[in-house]
Amino acid sequence: MLPEFLVSVAVVLSSLVLSTSATPASKSPYRGFKKLKYVFSFGDSYTQTGFNLTNGSPLPSAGNPMGNPPWPGWTSSNGPNWIGYLTTTYNASTLLTYNMAYGGATIDSALVKPWRDDVLSLKNQIEDLFLKHLGSHPATTPWRSDNSLFTIFIGINDVGNSYWLGDFDNFHNHLMDVYFGLVDKLYSTGARNFLFINVPPVNRSPLTVAQGDSAITTEKEALTSYNSKLVERVATLRKDKTKAKSPVWARVFDYSTLFNNILDNGHHYGLKNTTGFCDKYQSGTPAWDTFDPVCGVRVDEYFWLNSLHPGYKVNKAFAKELSKFLKQEGK
Repeated sequence: MLPEFLVSVAVVLSSLVLSTSATPASKSPYRGFKKLKYVFSFGDSYTQTGFNLTNGSPLPSAGNPMGNPPWPGWTSSNGPNWIGYLTTTYNASTLLTYNMAYGGATIDSALVKPWRDDVLSLKNQIEDLFLKHLGSHPATTPWRSDNSLFTIFIGINDVGNSYWLGDFDNFHNHLMDVYFGLVDKLYSTGARNFLFINVPPVNRSPLTVAQGDSAITTEKEALTSYNSKLVERVATLRKDKTKAKSPVWARVFDYSTLFNNILDNGHHYGLKNTTGFCDKYQSGTPAWDTFDPVCGVRVDEYFWLNSLHPGYKVNKAFAKELSKFLKQEGK
């Protein structure tokens, strides 16, 4: 018999698959996880690996599926992050991943200001990088609609940098208008397979917890609003494009529930501390399993590497469940 926490995760993820499978299989552009060749990913520091599309660094290839920089890249997890694990460990085929995510990104810097002016927003990632350099299906990257997956994991900074302003309903609708306007631009280039990842409960992060109960409660409400809007917009996307001559495959992966399960059952994932982080580790360590006596346990036994970012074990569990989801969706 599976442990209760594993049963809970399985039930939630199975329910998500069932609740988002309305598109007839005969029309779906998604041919299964093992049929994919290209992944184009967009997001923030939870996804960033430091990939550079325009400076002449190596592009993804069979022998180097994430291109640049050297594995595992510049991540916020003190090791590989979820997109790295999905590409190289839990893949079902050779995936060439173009990861345009940028740390600190918001959907649109004009709507939610990032922590630095040079941060590439989701809008920048799609318009200035993908559309400009990859949207024409160049010879260097001859992707097709049926062998490519577009992943978008955005919203942590949009919520985190605005939740105290209130008026979630109107503001999140405005964010989603821009978000899905960008999705339409991807669609116009031939993108048909979309994976959206909802925002995990970062109200449980040390960053928010340190601000007190009011911050925890308010950010939780904002996260619920944002994630609900995301589900609604994906459902609308599927409905609208199903009526078109070229429909889409579009799903939301419920990372929020999985994230909560890992936090609540950390010992099942090799984690001994799920509430705090150690100052000695927060900027990264020489090895993935570095131990400093001041911290009590190894760096990889903390859920949180620092005040906001989970370590590589959390990312590995995320990629593993996401791989199962993508395989199930292709059946």
